[in-house]
Amino acid sequence: MSGTSPGLQPPADAVKPVRHPDAPAPGELLGAHYGQCFGCGGDQPHGLHLQARAGEGVSITAEFTVRPAHQGAPGLAHGGVLATALDETLGSLNWLLRTIAVTGRLETDFRRPVPVDTTLYLEAEVTAVAGRKIYSTATGRIGGPDGPVAVRADALFIEVKVDHFVQNGREEEIRAAMDDPDQLRRARAFEVNP
Repeated sequence: MSGTSPGLQPPADAVKPVRHPDAPAPGELLGAHYGQCFGCGGDQPHGLHLQARAGEGVSITAEFTVRPAHQGAPGLAHGGVLATALDETLGSLNWLLRTIAVTGRLETDFRRPVPVDTTLYLEAEVTAVAGRKIYSTATGRIGGPDGPVAVRADALFIEVKVDHFVQNGREEEIRAAMDDPDQLRRARAFEVNP
């Protein structure tokens, strides 16, 4: 991760990440952690509907197709939407650690334009863990999983407890998520950076 800002460099005592034994198997589709999530939720009409799959180790792959609602300049993806796709992909890594975490810092590089109707192929991996800090990196390619890099990011996620969402989220949504009779959906609503 050369060229990364000091805030995204793992400290000397950081350790290699360890995939949780209950993490989804490599190749398994992760699904949405929350239906209303702009990044992965199916209930958001203009959301990214990003689909992530568990990879080997502590890595994932994901895909997102740029729609007209995601454009900034005419015919091109908005940079903030691309940053959201990277953030969602990086946040999904925490499912493999079975850790509740939120984005602390996200540093994004835009290398080439991403046209509307283009699929962005994302890869992300956790590079180090230091206490509550989780360091990760991601790339987004166009033209296929081995195509040219269009965007990339380095991130720092901070482990939190579910109280973080209860204390800071809007009460109506928190109550609805916590009252969901589906235990798995209820737990997943708070697994990843919403």
